Amino acid sequence: MLKPLEVLQLYPPHRGTLQSLLQSRAQAGPDRDCLVFQGQRWSYAELQQEVQRAASMLLKRGVRPGERVGVMSANHPSTLFVLLALAQLGAVLVPLNPDYGVAEAHYVFDHAQVSGVICSTPTLSTARGAVAGIEPLPWLILNDAAQSGLSCYADEVASARVTRPESAADADAVCLFIYTSGTTGFPKGVMHSQRSVIMAGEGFVERMYLQPEDRLLCVLPMFHINAICYSVAGTLAAGAALILEPRFSASAFWRVVVETGATEVNTIAAASSILMRRPRSEFVSGHRLQKIYGAPFDAQTYQVFQQEFQVPVLIEGYGMSEIPGALNNPFLGPHKIGSMGQPSRHPDSGVALAELRIVDDSGQPLPDGQTGELVVRTPIVMKGYYRDPEQTRDAFRDGWFLTGDLAWRDADNYFWFVARKKDIIRKCGENISGAELDRVIGGHPAVLEAATIAVPAELGEDEILVVVVKREGADLSAQEVASWCAERLAPVKVPRYVVFAASLPHTPTHRVAKYRIKQDKTLLATAIDLQA
Repeated sequence: MLKPLEVLQLYPPHRGTLQSLLQSRAQAGPDRDCLVFQGQRWSYAELQQEVQRAASMLLKRGVRPGERVGVMSANHPSTLFVLLALAQLGAVLVPLNPDYGVAEAHYVFDHAQVSGVICSTPTLSTARGAVAGIEPLPWLILNDAAQSGLSCYADEVASARVTRPESAADADAVCLFIYTSGTTGFPKGVMHSQRSVIMAGEGFVERMYLQPEDRLLCVLPMFHINAICYSVAGTLAAGAALILEPRFSASAFWRVVVETGATEVNTIAAASSILMRRPRSEFVSGHRLQKIYGAPFDAQTYQVFQQEFQVPVLIEGYGMSEIPGALNNPFLGPHKIGSMGQPSRHPDSGVALAELRIVDDSGQPLPDGQTGELVVRTPIVMKGYYRDPEQTRDAFRDGWFLTGDLAWRDADNYFWFVARKKDIIRKCGENISGAELDRVIGGHPAVLEAATIAVPAELGEDEILVVVVKREGADLSAQEVASWCAERLAPVKVPRYVVFAASLPHTPTHRVAKYRIKQDKTLLATAIDLQA
């Protein structure tokens, strides 16, 4: 197994642009698999050709440096082609959740001021409604079959005269907007440069010890920082192969792993949890999957994936749309289960990556073992929020990015997540983590999902309210929820109010949208008061 720096040294140096990165990898191995999608394959040389065709098409459409082009689709090869083509032209990709409604999509497209949108047949109606009223009216292209009055990507590329447009690529120019989940309201457009995306990919080579022979399975959506900065950029940095799936399918997961020869995959907690609960008849032995990146992983996750699913390496890490790849458990260990890990490193020890501190409310560093806000200083950082200088300014203090997450550091320089600052419940002088309660209550066999929030107490501070979604056919009372907590938590953490609901609202990245729960003024009226 090559060391991470040895992997990068296999290829000619690049200039910090996505175009030069692809050229470097294609020069070293033009015929190697680069992209696989539903039986189709593209080598590195073929990917270069597809990017040139896409760039010619975008030029014909009038795309110029700095312009934004939206994509609203499940994962599709054209998204990768367009990302790299836009970067070559000095323009910007704005990928959007294909499950957005018209109002949500309109906000992003209007805010990003897109000049065009590439969508899929299932999202066409939403995309049409979303661009309506935007001036000038963005053009629309389908990435699959053509429809009357609307051309498709393949036809547009075929009709464009393939040229080698003069590159406007700049390593420090913005190439990507990732719109946040909007946990505090309206989504914010996180801007990343080409250099930032590439460094995140090189950091992922270090994090997962990626090899040129690796085949990275991408089941997470390409509107998310994980898919772009880890799976896509990591593949290109390692000169490996990307296996792109339209979306995560739990029932087909192991079959896809075997059929594609996948060796690495990124997951989120929800996906790992679903796979653990699926019928074991869906598992296919004899796979080549060796490495999984995600978080959080508890002891049960390690046990099931390593012993039952025969995947030897699970790596936990931490990052945000604004600061991808800030922390990870070292690939070679030691691994501390449940930890965010240590500050991430670049394969080249001469390239400084993340510095992290735990600070108090005034920004002063705290000693090991004390909980405070996690702040990060790293070159892999957003250039700001698009058209939002105030929130950009508020996100930093003296060059340190304020994560809004509470954490603590142990004596071995491993960091441990506690809660979002806005997810802290203040009761009887104690700070209580809503995330901890969500995890404990969510562990009840009758509970599918739980979300804990603070509600006003009669005498000041907060009381605890939990919204519980029961598993289908399960029988569970509010008193049983309280008893479950009382057996596992301090008395001050036992919820006073319980609400049973059919479902919880979620952000596009599948986190519970607690801000929407907090906006529901009917919750207390419908809650069961265990002190009544």
